[in-house]
Amino acid sequence: MAEHTDKVVVVGAGLMGTGIAHAFASSGFATVLVDSNPAAMERARLAIAKILDDGVKLGKVEAGAAEAAKGRLSVHGDLAQAAQGAQLLIETVSEKLDVKKAVLAIAAPVLADGAVIATNTSALSVTEIATGIPSPERVVGMHFFNPVHKMKLVELVRGLATSDETVARSRAWSDAIGKTSIVVNESPGLTTSRMSALLGNEAMWMLQEGTATAEDIDTALRLGFNHPMGPLELGDLTGWDTRLSVLRYLHSTLGDKFRPCPLIIKMVAAGRLGRKTGHGVYKYEGGQRVPASGLRASAL
Repeated sequence: MAEHTDKVVVVGAGLMGTGIAHAFASSGFATVLVDSNPAAMERARLAIAKILDDGVKLGKVEAGAAEAAKGRLSVHGDLAQAAQGAQLLIETVSEKLDVKKAVLAIAAPVLADGAVIATNTSALSVTEIATGIPSPERVVGMHFFNPVHKMKLVELVRGLATSDETVARSRAWSDAIGKTSIVVNESPGLTTSRMSALLGNEAMWMLQEGTATAEDIDTALRLGFNHPMGPLELGDLTGWDTRLSVLRYLHSTLGDKFRPCPLIIKMVAAGRLGRKTGHGVYKYEGGQRVPASGLRASAL
């Protein structure tokens, strides 16, 4: 594994931040994962170690490479200190414009000259996020997919001010961590989030209407269209609160075809968010889905 001189900072130790930090650390980059919550950082560190250790057990990663990746990863609770001199910063904090702009405002003055600032947002405007710093041409969307260590795509999103150089450097970083990148002009929902939100929402409408069971809807997409995961399974993995937030944004910007299914609203209100709460469309025990536990129209 080639060692890279660029320092990468990932802000936000949630699911996506954890996966992105793993991708860069295991690809030879000195990587700092930043979060104000010590417990979240420890969970992320352990999750990354498990991905690497599992890779060793499966024969996909050499033991020495796994240990080297762990050594390249550090965690930090202070963004201003962690971002000092970094060439790339990727923020994965909550989908709130003011929170993202605050991260950029703190980090931009201490990054290396000309550093690229990337946002992993799947719905918010890269252009608006970039207005928080004096050099918006350095801001780009780098939209990764969950789980990051398995998913090969990165959407590179051009904001109004994003420079060609910023896009080219972002593509080079994507190549360096083994991802395939596409370039998207900023638009609500980009390409993938827009299509995925529409598909997941329609699957929930069908479930609510009793068209088919949750299991059969997911099986139809897996076997009929060769999708690796059905839309309801994917919603449980992503989190229905996140899905609802994206749908509401797309509804407000793109119109009524993205109106959230009432069943999603009901589930979020009940705290049935998916895997992270142990119950969404399906039930989960010990991280595994309970067989034949999918919602049915008769139960609504």
